Amino acid sequence: QVQLVEYGGGSVQSGGSLRLSCVASGNTNSRYCWGWFRQAPGQEREGVAAIDADGSTAYADSAKGRFTISQDRAKNTMYLQMNSLQPSDTAMYYCAADTEDPCGVYNDDYTYRPRPPSDFTYWGQGTQVTVSS
Repeated sequence: QVQLVEYGGGSVQSGGSLRLSCVASGNTNSRYCWGWFRQAPGQEREGVAAIDADGSTAYADSAKGRFTISQDRAKNTMYLQMNSLQPSDTAMYYCAADTEDPCGVYNDDYTYRPRPPSDFTYWGQGTQVTVSS
């Protein structure tokens, strides 16, 4: 079992930045990978970014060039630096982990994207991000 807790959500104006953190506890000795997902009201949960145990990163198109995922395995912590935030980024952001590394998958266009939410076993409770115009 892996427990996940997110930190760092909040309210910012358009163009602003936020840094989310996710701390893992429990069976963190396993070779797990993890990622960030988000869900806006009335929308399906979607992948934002993922990072594999070896540090390989995967991004959704909406995150490329604006968001950066990173990890500190010694601290069992994953981060999501979000820059140039837009109102369309408003959502509940979730941290998720899985022991089936990697957490990314290659699309037909050879881009590396986060695996779908249904592939992830462990989830945090979420942290709200609100971006106002």
